[in-house]
Amino acid sequence: MTLEEKIAQLVGYWVDQGGEVVAPLAGEMATSTRYDEATLHGLGHLTRVYGTRPVDPVERAEWLWAEQRRLTSETRLGIPAIVHEECLTGLAAWKAATFPTPLAWGAAFDPALVEEMGLLIGGSMKQLGIHQGLAPVLDVIRDPRWGRVDECIAEDPYVVGTIGTAYVTGLQAAGVHATLKHFVGYSATQAGRNHAPVHAGSREINDVFLPPFEMAVLDGGVRSVMNSYAEIDGAPVGGTPEYLTEILRDRWGFDGVVVSDYFSVAFLQLMHAVAADRGEAAELALTAGIDVELPTGDAFLAPLIERVRAGQTDEALIDRAVLRVLAQKEDLGLLDETFTMAPTEIDLDSPEHRRVARVLAEESLILLTNNGVLPLVGAGDRGPATIAVLGPNADSTEALMGCYSFVNHVLAHHPDVPADLEMPTVLEALAKEFPSAEVVFAAGCEVEGSDSSAIAAAVETARAADVAVVVVGDRAGLFGRGTVGEGNDVESLELPGLQRDLVEAVVATGTPVVMVLMTGRPYAVAWAVEGPLAPAAVLQAFFPGEEGGVAIASVLSGAVAPTGHLPVSLPRSAGAQPFSYLHPILGGPSDVTSVDSTPVLPFGHGLSYTTFERTDLTADAEVAAGGTFTASVRIRNTGERAGTDLVQLYAKDTYASVTRPVAQLLGYHRVTLEPGEEAQVTFRVPTARLAFTGLRHERIVEPGAVELWVGPSCAGKETTAEISLTGAVHRVTLADGRYVETSVLRAPADTPVRETETARA
Repeated sequence: MTLEEKIAQLVGYWVDQGGEVVAPLAGEMATSTRYDEATLHGLGHLTRVYGTRPVDPVERAEWLWAEQRRLTSETRLGIPAIVHEECLTGLAAWKAATFPTPLAWGAAFDPALVEEMGLLIGGSMKQLGIHQGLAPVLDVIRDPRWGRVDECIAEDPYVVGTIGTAYVTGLQAAGVHATLKHFVGYSATQAGRNHAPVHAGSREINDVFLPPFEMAVLDGGVRSVMNSYAEIDGAPVGGTPEYLTEILRDRWGFDGVVVSDYFSVAFLQLMHAVAADRGEAAELALTAGIDVELPTGDAFLAPLIERVRAGQTDEALIDRAVLRVLAQKEDLGLLDETFTMAPTEIDLDSPEHRRVARVLAEESLILLTNNGVLPLVGAGDRGPATIAVLGPNADSTEALMGCYSFVNHVLAHHPDVPADLEMPTVLEALAKEFPSAEVVFAAGCEVEGSDSSAIAAAVETARAADVAVVVVGDRAGLFGRGTVGEGNDVESLELPGLQRDLVEAVVATGTPVVMVLMTGRPYAVAWAVEGPLAPAAVLQAFFPGEEGGVAIASVLSGAVAPTGHLPVSLPRSAGAQPFSYLHPILGGPSDVTSVDSTPVLPFGHGLSYTTFERTDLTADAEVAAGGTFTASVRIRNTGERAGTDLVQLYAKDTYASVTRPVAQLLGYHRVTLEPGEEAQVTFRVPTARLAFTGLRHERIVEPGAVELWVGPSCAGKETTAEISLTGAVHRVTLADGRYVETSVLRAPADTPVRETETARA
């Protein structure tokens, strides 16, 4: 291969780039190189051929197949290009299914369903000739002020790891390579600001941010990783070998491809100022371990070629990356592909897509509070005669979806193009759910802004109704277009605009009020949980996707019971951030500070339409550090309706050589029980789940006493036990277990239990 042919394999080309500004600084970085010139020596990646503007999938597939045939027949080496697309909430393409946002995956606590979703998304991508998906996001939430919280799964690394790895497994089972992002530490930015510096010590990096990536690499077999834009303690991740080579490849044995986040190679010069020019930035990135520059070749093309020709950069760095890219193309079957027949028809939003989207949306809805007003339909009851549906998100399809949905990411730039998806709003779904009721709508206010002129009409609408459903929250977008999403960081965690004023004014009418929060981050809503004008019930929906309106209506009516739980603490204030339930003693409230950081509602909280009793937690008396122990607990449905409990096993080191969290989730499992039915849930826990980075910066399991408990959240110790870890300090290796195995024995009341299911989570 000539130098030009090698370099061509290490870059992408954004065919539709220009006026479609759907990535940070995309307009400023737009290349002037024509496509035919850029592909003269071949091409590594085609960037977002379906996901940059609204194109008919079948017509675009025909164009893509022709371009791949041209690359194989008109370039000397005849190597096709990898096609990559965003797929965070489904394939980001026109007419493709939009699933709940990843924060909703975390709320559902259902890895198996997320894997099923990943398989469907991968299947759609495979049919369209797409080879690589830029998902999942495995950043652990640290600060809800950060705009990209809705792209993340949870504030607990084990939940992020289990659910993220499930998505990887599903996507790659369809023959599409997943791309982990953003490796690593991206979500820990200063003050929750996008691209801001990260001040994280090695212990926090090792114990919080790395484990989800480690699980997806070692257990998910992921084939691609994307670097973080972040700098950690002054060193940009994309420009230092510590993370992308020493940890990812040397420690974990990753043998796939590392792609740059969009323009992050150039950012080494432009935003980090650790490179004098684009050529030096390219050398830093290659040395660090980045193999492919996306979305274009701003640094890897002419600037890098010039450095190699001048003898400033060793061509061996390029050879190393090229071999990795060619191995990926071989693994994908691209080197033998003939591209004879493009698909002539494809259903990107099939009934199966919609079924999974609906079930995941249902499972993700979190009932935060309820004074008995929900469900709206009781036994033998037809429900309210008049329902006031209020709020700026009540009749909005955009409010159902996150920042990286095609509608909010791309169609926002094409207001005259319809989404061409069936997406019932909450208003439409409630009207269908209650066909005999009079359903009356008033927006009351906008998501943002200070216009209060419509609040009075909403108040009067509520006053005349039997119940009011007020749907408030976010509008996802990018870089100032919206209230949450990439680049939409905030200083306050109050609901945007006048939405709190609207809710409290409606509550003051005396009409029972259900507040539905449709958001991409948790907000500081103590006033709605424990204030004098608190609604009768609060339902949290994290951007539930195309079937989200139907799911919300079904939960409000009682046709579906709520089963979601908070994957992130419900904050008390912006001033208490960053906060994590995984805090040590000094990270929580104490007598030595006047600031209360206690969340309004804790990680793991979620109500149901029934009640559960958790008793008789037992555990092995002792286990060798480095071994595996069992813990069992009895769960009983003590209410009058069927329901699903999220069984949560927590632990706390009594003491250790470094400070440890006051609570740590060890394992979790969803259990559905009929009224009066009980189950015994048994967890098999590798002690590596209790590992931490010790004083010598080794991952270890220390001997000592560990408190265990099961409860309705991290803060509820409903039943407890204790176990003793014995023997010498255990140094954790890659061979140690990373997952908790669960088994369930269930039976009706007063009958022997029988085994029915096992799982890993």
